[in-house]
Order: sequence, then C-alpha cells, then structure tokens
Amino acid sequence: MSNDNPRLLNPNPNPERVLAIPVKKSNPVELYRPLRKLVETKYSESDAQKVESVLETLNKCRSDMVERGDLSLPELRDCLIHYFKCLCMVEPLFTAISSDSELINFVWYDAFYSEHNNGVSSQHNSIQLELAAVVFNLGAVCSQIGASYDRTTALGLHLAMDAFNAAARFFLKLWKDLTKDVSATLDLTLLFAESLHCLFSAQALELKSQQQLKDNSSSAFQKYRCAVSFKSASEHYQRAYDLIVGDSVATEHIHKFDQTWITHLRQKKEFFQVEARQRLSSVQPKSRPRKSFSSICALDHDAESVTEKLVRGICWRVDQWMPKLEGVYLDLVLSQDSPFKIMDGGKLVANPWDMPPPYPTNFSIPSSSSSSHILALPLKKSEPLDLYESLRNCFVLKYSESVAKRVEGLLEMLNKLRSEMLRDDLSLPLRRDCLIRYYKCLCMIEPLFPMTSSSNPPIFVWYNAFNPQEKSSQHNIHLEKASVLFNLGALGSHIALSCDLTTIQGQRIAIDALHDASYWFLILTHEAEKASATIDLSISCTQMLREIITAQVADLECNFPHPRYVSVSAGCPVSVLYRKAFEMSTFGPLAETRVQSLIPQHLVSIIRTCLIEFAPSDVTEQFLTGYWKAAQFLTGYCKGQAVLPVGCQPPCLDLLSKAGPVMIKDGHLVANLSGSDIRIGGDQLPGDHSNMAIDQN
Repeated sequence: MSNDNPRLLNPNPNPERVLAIPVKKSNPVELYRPLRKLVETKYSESDAQKVESVLETLNKCRSDMVERGDLSLPELRDCLIHYFKCLCMVEPLFTAISSDSELINFVWYDAFYSEHNNGVSSQHNSIQLELAAVVFNLGAVCSQIGASYDRTTALGLHLAMDAFNAAARFFLKLWKDLTKDVSATLDLTLLFAESLHCLFSAQALELKSQQQLKDNSSSAFQKYRCAVSFKSASEHYQRAYDLIVGDSVATEHIHKFDQTWITHLRQKKEFFQVEARQRLSSVQPKSRPRKSFSSICALDHDAESVTEKLVRGICWRVDQWMPKLEGVYLDLVLSQDSPFKIMDGGKLVANPWDMPPPYPTNFSIPSSSSSSHILALPLKKSEPLDLYESLRNCFVLKYSESVAKRVEGLLEMLNKLRSEMLRDDLSLPLRRDCLIRYYKCLCMIEPLFPMTSSSNPPIFVWYNAFNPQEKSSQHNIHLEKASVLFNLGALGSHIALSCDLTTIQGQRIAIDALHDASYWFLILTHEAEKASATIDLSISCTQMLREIITAQVADLECNFPHPRYVSVSAGCPVSVLYRKAFEMSTFGPLAETRVQSLIPQHLVSIIRTCLIEFAPSDVTEQFLTGYWKAAQFLTGYCKGQAVLPVGCQPPCLDLLSKAGPVMIKDGHLVANLSGSDIRIGGDQLPGDHSNMAIDQN
C-alpha cells in the first residue's frame, strides 16, 4: 500500500516494512538416554519400551531444531510444533528427576543480544525453560514467515496476516502461561513477551486494514469495521511502544539489536492514532453494530485474488472443521493423519516430524458381545458426481485457462476425495479421515457458489438416511456440506458401537467418538439453515440426534474411572437426558417420518448397565495427558468454556506444510501426493493398509 493511496487519509510511514525477530539459539543436548533410563527406573522396562518411540522422536526433533540449518521456515515450524507436543508428553518425567539422575542441561541464548551479560541461560532439568524457549521460537518463525511474503498480492497479504496473528498468539501464551515460571534471558521476561504479542497483533491488524481497503466496499458497516481495525492497530502499537521505552533496560536491549525499531514503533502508533480517529469520526453511529460476523468472501472478477479467496474459505469459521479436544484420543487411535499413535498393547508411537502421512496403525477394536445402549446412525448415500470438469470449466469461463491451472490441484483432490468417500469398502477410520479432508476442500471452494453464470453447475444428490426413498437434488453446496457433516456424526456413532465397553480403552474411544459425533452435529445445525433438504438434515432432527448422543455420553461417563473433561451433561440424570431425546423424536415433524420407527424404539429399550472394572493407568496415561495439554495449548480451546478456536495454528499456514492433501506452491493450490494417502488417478487408497478390525455388527 503506497503513501499516495487515495483511500488512506494520511501518509503511512514505512508502508512496506514489517518487523520480524530471530529465533533463540541453543546448545545440543541428549534427551533419549536419560529419559528412557528414568522411565525404566521409575516404572519398568516394559513401560520404557511403550514410550521409547516418543523419546526417540523427541530427541530427533531437538537435534533437527538446533543443528539443521537447511530447514525452510514452514519445515522449522512443523519441527517445533512436533517437538512441543513431545515435550508436553514427557513433562511429568521432570518432576521425578532426583539428585542422582543424569543431568539434562538446557542452554538457551538471548534472541536479540546473546553477547549481553545475561544473554545466556543455563538450567539443569528445567522443562519450563525449554517449553518457553520453544514457544518463543514458534512465534519468531511465524513472524519470519509473515515478513517473507509478497504482501502486494492478495494471497501474500492473507498469509502474512495469519502468520503475524499466529506469532501474536504464541507470544500471548508465552506471556500469560510460561514466562512467570522461568528465570531466564531478557527475551523471555513478561515485558518482552507482552510487547512482542502487541507488536505482531498490531502488524496483523495493519495488514487486515490493508485487506479491507483493497476490498473497496462502500457500505457503512464495512467502513466501520475498517475504522475499528485502524483503532485496534493503534492501541497495540501504542502498548508495544510504551512497554519498550518505559523500561531503560529493554530500550537499551532493543537498541543494540536494531536502532530503528523504536523509531518505527513510534511512527506507526502516531499514524494509526490519527487515521483511526478520523475514520471513526466519519462513520455514523447507526452504522456501528454491536457485533460483527465474518462471511465467506464470494469470488469476483479479480483473477489475481482467486487463490486467496479459496484459501480464505478454509480460514472462515475454522471451528466448522476443527474437531474439539475430546476427539484427540480418537485421532491417536484411529486417524492415519495423526503422526502420534496408540498401538496395540498401549504402545505410544511418535512418527518423525518430517515423515508425511499416512501413518500406519495396528490398533484393533474388538466388538463387545455385551448389549450396548449406543445407537449406530445410518449413513447418507449419494449419487456419484464429477466435480472436476464442472468446477474447472467455471474457472475457465469466469477467468481464464491460466487461472484454472492455478487451482486444478485442489479440484483434482476434491473430486478424488468425493469419489473415495462413497466407497463401501473403506474402514470407518479411513472414511472419517476422507470426509474431514473433503470437508476442508469444500470450505475452500464455497466462495465459488452459487454458480449462477455456469451453464453446467454440479447437481448434488443425497438420500434421506432414515428413508432412502426420499432424496434431495440441488446445486446448493450447503446440501453437500450438511450431508458430509451428517455422515461424520453418524460415523462417530458406528465407531462407538464397535468398542468393547468392558475395557478402559474401549470406553475412552467410545466416549471420544460420541463427543466427536456430537460436535459434527452441532456444526450441522448451523449448516442446515442454508440447506433445504430431506428431514434428516433439518435442525429439529439434528438437535434430537445431539440429545441422544449427550445421553449416551453421560451414560458411559458414569462408569468411566478417570474423567479427563467435564461433560455438558454433568449433573443431569441419564434417564432425564434419554427422556428428553425420546420426546423430541415423538413430537413435531419427526413423528411423521420413519425416524419414529427407529429412534424411539431404541430409546425405550435402554437398560442401565452395571459398573465395569478397569485396569490401573501407567506411564502411557501420563504421556497422553501431556499430549492433550499440548493440543489444548495449540488449538486455543479453553477447558470448560464454549469458545471458538483462537489457537496458534491458522489453517492457511498448514497449507504450507507437506502433511496435508492440498498445499500452496508458487501461488498455486496443488495436490500434495506426498502428504496424502489418496493418489490422484488411482483406483485405491494406498493408505488403506491398516489391519485394524472394527466389527460394525
């Protein structure tokens, strides 16, 4: 954005400059040998064998993080995130280190000025220092990713903005959760953590204001949103500046790193103060809504911004496809997209950070011979459809052949995923992985709909899950998304039914599978408003299915010995929950359909099961607790609070990784065959090599 841009009221100082920070350096350290010996001593040799894969990967991650200089920024980000998860898994071990244990000496240098008198921190067995330094480096790497993009393009601007947002969130976590327990170098103090959080928040807001100006909307609401972005940027630049100049030690420290930083912050905060004040004064009070909601940005005739609009589709309402934390254990057991695995016998496997999926699993879930209250919901069926040709032709007609080539990798993967999800021979875990990938791709192409200018838009045909004689045929992409969400929820019920509820792992998988199902049905209630379809996709039916699942979860949790989270049904008698679901199924429009013959009969037949005996927990339980903690940290979910994800991993940055089915390469969306178990043009899923047995009967 240049200074002579007429949409700016004042000249922007240093419009092309953004600040980034270097990563902290560290000395190599051996982790595998002392930690394995610790597990062997505190627990047993068999326990050490169960977790040695995690310890090996932990050691490799740290070695690559410290010693490899050939990693790209996205690769370094992947390595750091993997290492952070491993660190959280082994964190409980450090409380057990005694004076006669082998010392682990963590040495970290100040990122800004390592030659300072206090520029190095060396602590024995301090997992808190290690965690804080890794989170600092995650924020630093994200800041460098943001600074590396060409922000004159729509896609570059979007990726830079999300990268700075991610950096700000890492430093927020560092400030709020980690620095208070660490006595280290100046860059890990509360003051620096807060100032860096404010700095990168300000830069993200500055880029957001640029994006809003480029959208060139003349509505009063959009003008108000833009003014708010300027005001927020002003406040964050002001706070970052005040924190640094208000502390003489911090000021000297920054001056030795880069003498222009403080001048840059002062100019930015002054510019945004004036710009925000003028913009807010020009907006009429009646145009200022109490709350603002984001919406999908429809594709326009600007060919240059096409890729960015598709990427924005996956970032909008990220909560729609990011499963809740209660499904973490389910992914560890079943998903071939998760590099961390629980294998048969309770062994934990952590695949290397630079190994792309699929990650094989051998965990089997024997079906219980005892009666179960769990109701397996039928899957919706659909007619085959070639999405590739119709969508590609749309891009050619609306833009050009070159634009179509820019996104054809995404379209190929989308088409292949839809074909695979309809296969009858897929195992339940592979079908779930396929549906989640397909849903992400659907979110990306949503801005393309409605395809009013296309002569041959795709027609989605889906049959009623409870009454297959009824179907819905529409051009509406919301029908497709709603049907995929329904099947994700139904799959959760099938997985739960397959579990042996006489074992602790069987109950845990069943509970997580039902929580996962409940979440997808919750998202379906929002999508169902936009899809006028068969009654199984109605809001009333979806709410009834969630009530059934809530009752089933409460029923299982009553007998679960080690609750890891509080259910939404806590404190409510199970019988009351089942009665509520029964009443919803027998009144209103649902009573007039075949849903009545399936659901109520199941509900009235439920008899409470007896208390079940379980095996005690071991070292793997502690490691799993650490993994859950890492997942909570990175996704941003607050325990016990219904909040949207505000974590440190924006989905568009995952498109830079080699681990997903689609990635950004040279501004194009390409099918990432090395990071997917679905081969374009193949007849089968090469990743379908799991020998897990799930009996659905």
